[in-house]
Amino acid sequence: MSSAQDPFYIVKEEIQESIDKLLSTFHRWEQTPAASGEQVHLTKELLAACESIEWQVDELDKTIDVAARDPSWYGIDRIELDKRRRWTSNARAQVGSMKKAVVAGKDSNGTRTFNLNGMRRELLRLPDSDQKEQFNAYSARDNNDFISSESDRQLLLMRQQDEELDELSASVVRIGDVGLTIHEELLAQDKIVNELGMEMDSTSNRLDFVQKKVAMVIKKASAKGQMMMICFLIVLFIVLFVLVFLT
Repeated sequence: MSSAQDPFYIVKEEIQESIDKLLSTFHRWEQTPAASGEQVHLTKELLAACESIEWQVDELDKTIDVAARDPSWYGIDRIELDKRRRWTSNARAQVGSMKKAVVAGKDSNGTRTFNLNGMRRELLRLPDSDQKEQFNAYSARDNNDFISSESDRQLLLMRQQDEELDELSASVVRIGDVGLTIHEELLAQDKIVNELGMEMDSTSNRLDFVQKKVAMVIKKASAKGQMMMICFLIVLFIVLFVLVFLT
């Protein structure tokens, strides 16, 4: 049975992911000020996670014991069984060291520092082959995650740039439409101004003609004719006054 189909390796991977999360939380707990509310919350979270992982490792150990009764039936050998037992033992040691450090950290800062150093030494006791295997797996996974995140980020940036270019293009089109409208409006206003200028020129010419005609009439009229016109107008005014106010 291949490792991809073996239930042991499926459960092992899930437990390893839980241990990785536990280590990340533990590092946060290390950097959290003592006696703070966040430290209390992280302490409870760490203890609960340790108990859950220990239970999963114990159950995995039970399956190894069952397989050890008849290894050939399950398609494994003694070397594979020993390798699995070493992994569960190392996992239990990791979780146990963190659990002891967290429990000790609840008592005093000095004890906490001592146990943290001891826990680090326990974590460094893993076999070289397991360390290399885990390091390579984590590095490959981190590289894949980094490449995937960078690809997603590039796609997001390209999509944002496309949207910005579309908005810019739409803005340019709107500005072009406004420019055409303004141009047409200016042409219409220029036409109106030209027509108004022509009308003013025509009116000015007619006014000059009328003024010349009036000047000619006045020049031709004699002084006697002007006096008679004035008298006639005075008489007409008197008659109209009498008719309006005295009758």
